[in-house]
Amino acid sequence: MVERSEGMSRRDLSEALKESTKEVHAQAESTEFMMSFQKGQVSLHEFKLYLASLYYIYLALEEESERNKDNPVYAPVYFPTELNRRAALEEDLGYFYGLTWKKEIQCHEATQKYVDRLHHVGQYEPELLVAHAYTRYLGDLSGGQILKKIAQKSLHLPSTGEGLSFFIFPGVTNISRFKQLYRARMNSLPMDSASEERIVEEAKKSFLLNIEVFEELQRLVSQGQTLENGHLVQPKLEHHTRGINRTHSPKESDRAQMRQKDMLPSTLLLRWALAIFFLATTVGVGLYVM
Repeated sequence: MVERSEGMSRRDLSEALKESTKEVHAQAESTEFMMSFQKGQVSLHEFKLYLASLYYIYLALEEESERNKDNPVYAPVYFPTELNRRAALEEDLGYFYGLTWKKEIQCHEATQKYVDRLHHVGQYEPELLVAHAYTRYLGDLSGGQILKKIAQKSLHLPSTGEGLSFFIFPGVTNISRFKQLYRARMNSLPMDSASEERIVEEAKKSFLLNIEVFEELQRLVSQGQTLENGHLVQPKLEHHTRGINRTHSPKESDRAQMRQKDMLPSTLLLRWALAIFFLATTVGVGLYVM
């Protein structure tokens, strides 16, 4: 292992990452999108957009992780069985969108920027991939568990975990101990202090990329519009029932209202006729008893 400089020897890489990213981490949590999420003010439409962005991000991250699994600057933190999220996200997207989920989702601009950065790092600066794995996976094992509970409650998702596979890590039996192991592996990576400092800066960049994704998702939500298959459309009203999203078009709603209005006069007449009948019957019975 290359000897660390005096500045970096005072703290481990994991500690340096945690301390150096505090401010930008707080910024990410303070975005409008995440603030609403944490308050439980997240709709099914918003949650689906969020999962779709995560899918593209993890697809890129895990492609580059696989590419660098034998690279000594990344191999110690390669835990595919315990951490990989691609399959879990595919399961969640299938649950919400159905079998055609790949045709339903789209990689928006900010997410694509994040994806491009991951591919660049994995191919040309693999040591920096450590920063992205750290911010994503350890975040999922920490704050992600809180988001899981919020989403489950806000969206009335099944207690059995359907639609929340992304937040579930069946390969990690003890989250606290696993995070300790992961940090210890990070601290053992063979690199000099200059590389460690670059990793710290890349971790900050990772948070900034996440912030851009959150801001883009918020714009899509605020505008009440989303791109589907390249066309700008208004989001449909969604009703979540056992993983099936049923939509009702405005035309169908209008027709239903018209049918109700048409039925109103006849309903009133029927009610009056029944009232007169019961009144007559009551009077008749009363006279008979007397």
